[in-house]
Amino acid sequence: MTNFVDYVKTFCRGGAGGPGSAHLHRDKSTAKGGPDGGDGGRGGHVILRGNRNYWTLIHLKYRRHVFAGDGGAGGAARCTGADGEDIVVDVPLGTIARDADAGELICEITDDGQQEIIVAGGRGGLGNWHFRSATLQTPRFAQPGEPNVERVVILELKTLADVGLVGFPNAGKSTLLSVVSAAKPEIADYPFTTLTPNLGIVRYRDDRSFVVADIPGIIQGAHLGKGLGIRFLRHIERNPVLLFLVPADSPDIRAEYGVLLDELRQYNPELLDKRRLLAISKADLADSELRSEMERDLPDLPRVFISALTGEGIARLKDLLWQLLDEKKP
Repeated sequence: MTNFVDYVKTFCRGGAGGPGSAHLHRDKSTAKGGPDGGDGGRGGHVILRGNRNYWTLIHLKYRRHVFAGDGGAGGAARCTGADGEDIVVDVPLGTIARDADAGELICEITDDGQQEIIVAGGRGGLGNWHFRSATLQTPRFAQPGEPNVERVVILELKTLADVGLVGFPNAGKSTLLSVVSAAKPEIADYPFTTLTPNLGIVRYRDDRSFVVADIPGIIQGAHLGKGLGIRFLRHIERNPVLLFLVPADSPDIRAEYGVLLDELRQYNPELLDKRRLLAISKADLADSELRSEMERDLPDLPRVFISALTGEGIARLKDLLWQLLDEKKP
């Protein structure tokens, strides 16, 4: 059972605002004083907060309800009621929140410590002190607090990385990630070894670095939900650079690249606006003559032959990726 959870639906409720007070001032020297009712307190908010120490939504998987506290009632002597308790929910960077009913985007959490209110608490009611006037000197009423707001919220995690690895199962993505970074993904010779996105930090020259995400393998029809389907396609939406990986022993590299590109286009056409690099993996299986034949039919985009086994082309791959990433910087 995987500990990676990137989709959660939860029922959220903001706190109700506290009622205002309709109190009239009374003490041993004042038999009929004027209004002095205080305002009700604000209801608590439900807040999302970015936390870089989280990388999955598993801690929210079984948290089906999130309720903020209600505001306190206003009191005598114009005392304002206590605000309701805010509930702060920590989420990993890259989390988006949507309204489950309307489908609208509520917020995106991309920075550590960023806070966004997803359900606001109700405002507290005004006390009767606010309603006094020359013609109504002793109002005996106050304003009720606003009722609480309920909302079903969908939280989705889209992995934050600089480079997204795109390829069919068994293309060698996990192997490549283990070579260029310190990540230790599961590697085996069968489809869908990678069942969760793996992140690896690639060290580059002069102490520079960038993050690569190994996305579970795409198959034809993934945009329709086949294989692992759209469950993980959303993770490459935030990657500014896409690294397409096709093995050298593929029957038709151009066709395989075309299928991958078409799946991305049908899922989200904007993905085709990202910068792309083609890496032909398992290059140790192809001699110079075979590579020359391949070159004549490869897609028109930057490309490099690599071998995770021998290390061939790995340095060149890092150079090309850094150049593409550098072009994306403002």
